[in-house]
Amino acid sequence: MKRYLVGGAVRDALLGFTPHERDWVVVGSTPEQMRAAGFTQVGRDFPVFLHPQTREEHALARTERKSAAGHQGFVVHAAADVTLEEDLVRRDLTVNAIAQDESGALIDPHGGQRDLENRCLRHVSPAFSEDPLRVLRLARFAARFAPLGFRVADETVALCRQLNAGGALRELSAERVWQETARAISESPAPSVYFATLQLLGGLTDWFDWLPAAHGSPSLRALDQAAEDHAELAVRVAALMAPAAAQATAAQLVHACARLRMPKDIATLVDRYLDAAPDLRLADGLAAAALLQRLERMAAFRPTPLFDRVLAVDAVLARIAQRPDPTAFWRGARDQAVALQARDVRVEGLHGPAIARALAAARTQRLADWQQGLRPG
Repeated sequence: MKRYLVGGAVRDALLGFTPHERDWVVVGSTPEQMRAAGFTQVGRDFPVFLHPQTREEHALARTERKSAAGHQGFVVHAAADVTLEEDLVRRDLTVNAIAQDESGALIDPHGGQRDLENRCLRHVSPAFSEDPLRVLRLARFAARFAPLGFRVADETVALCRQLNAGGALRELSAERVWQETARAISESPAPSVYFATLQLLGGLTDWFDWLPAAHGSPSLRALDQAAEDHAELAVRVAALMAPAAAQATAAQLVHACARLRMPKDIATLVDRYLDAAPDLRLADGLAAAALLQRLERMAAFRPTPLFDRVLAVDAVLARIAQRPDPTAFWRGARDQAVALQARDVRVEGLHGPAIARALAAARTQRLADWQQGLRPG
């Protein structure tokens, strides 16, 4: 039995990064021998084991044969007679098909080191086209490594375009598309490259037909600005989608969230931001009653992050549009309104809805007085 460090850990180390996790491939062993050595089996589709001390993943060397459409349509063969070279040839990109033995020697049958030096993302073999998820992974790697100057090899672009022309990306589940997209948006300092690369590969409109992905579009600039601001995922996604409202309706964008099976909090943020955007920019031009209603619709008085997220999205869009950021005004309005609570208006004879109406009236008056104090003269 021999084991080899493979994939991202080798690639990242060669690029000068500290790997966050290490994966191993094991050659010349069986599931029975792995379990006897103290490894814990966790894989269902193929044998993957956790090391008894380090808990790092160890997978038996395997081959894959396409048997049906889609990401999961493969017959996997994992056995003691599968060689390291057979395992590496099934991998997606040459930069991910480098192995390292326990003495530190590199095994690189597909020129991954050369492609790392040349900053090139290239497919290992024509088998790349058997798994459409690899197109999204390629776009994600292009975004992650964009600051290093990586580009997609011309022959890989051509292969992906041919694959996508046949509608291969539509075979993927929404969950897998969202998973890769969320990782690309979260991990890269230039996440717009993910969508620009999908456009280059002919695979943008299958899932992101609402997105204007031309270089320098407001959507892509907003996404990169949100990443530069280290915004959380929900804010990044909403900042990407909000400018698309110039071409798509709010209902279409909310439907796009549902189609991609985005988490509910992200879909809610997109919906609430699109609803709030016109009022946000009016700032103190709103009447006090309308101001209070808008605060309520943004959940400003509830213990959720929605209000702050809506403001964070607008701050990103204000920055790229070079317009004033109304965040301070809206937080000030929230603070004024929340300073009054039901106990402050509860009097004898008031119950239930009457207390709520009295509180709203008191908050409206307080906001009106506050707005008056903000105006010059």
